[in-house]
Amino acid sequence: MAILAALSACLPSAQAPGEPSTLTVFAAASLTDVFERIGETFEEAHPETEVVFNFAASSALRTQMEEGAAADVAAFASEKDMQALAESGLVDGDAVRVFAGNDLVVVVHPDSAAVAGTLADLAHPGVKVVIAAEGVPAGDYARQVLENLSSTLGASFGSEVLANVVSEEDNVRQVLAKVQLGEADAGWVYRSDAWSAPELRVLEIPEEANVRARYPIAILSGAPQPDAAIQFVELVLSADGQRVIEKGGFLPAPP
Repeated sequence: MAILAALSACLPSAQAPGEPSTLTVFAAASLTDVFERIGETFEEAHPETEVVFNFAASSALRTQMEEGAAADVAAFASEKDMQALAESGLVDGDAVRVFAGNDLVVVVHPDSAAVAGTLADLAHPGVKVVIAAEGVPAGDYARQVLENLSSTLGASFGSEVLANVVSEEDNVRQVLAKVQLGEADAGWVYRSDAWSAPELRVLEIPEEANVRARYPIAILSGAPQPDAAIQFVELVLSADGQRVIEKGGFLPAPP
């Protein structure tokens, strides 16, 4: 990958040969399962390097880096947040690569009697709904889907669902956990999150109303471990990395 090779030549090495190193990856919470698997593969191939992940909402990760948190690689569920890093000079915008796609579904607790099996049920009084907070990519996407669905399920559908929200979470994995624990009847999550929780029921969102998330990855301009960062990104973009990502419920990278 020519761009990555060029970047490797430009970035300084932060360690002497033979010294153990730590590669720090800031990644969207929805990537937890697949990136942990990719991290294990990376460590097997590079036993001198430990991969340390910081999983959170893309917006929270961006803020941490803008405030000076050190990282080698950023992988987000939001191109908007990656663009903000590029505009602040923290990543090279020309080197950003989209490596996966995702869309939304609604997960329902298996014991919920309030959600019989349609999206329209989410607007009924008394249904406990959980959603990611505004500003969190999954929360913003969910609100966009609610607006889109209002054209077919009624103009008040979105506001009625939001009136049933009992909790707004900091990231999508917290939304998933609330439903798994039975603290909510239903939650708006990514398809990949539902894939990781087969015990939950899934309500599909019509394609014409859904939102396709694009997942960008980039190496931080001041990466402490630039060589390892390049190798990690290459693994994510490789056929092996893509197989792990798609097996985790993600969609292929959109064009």
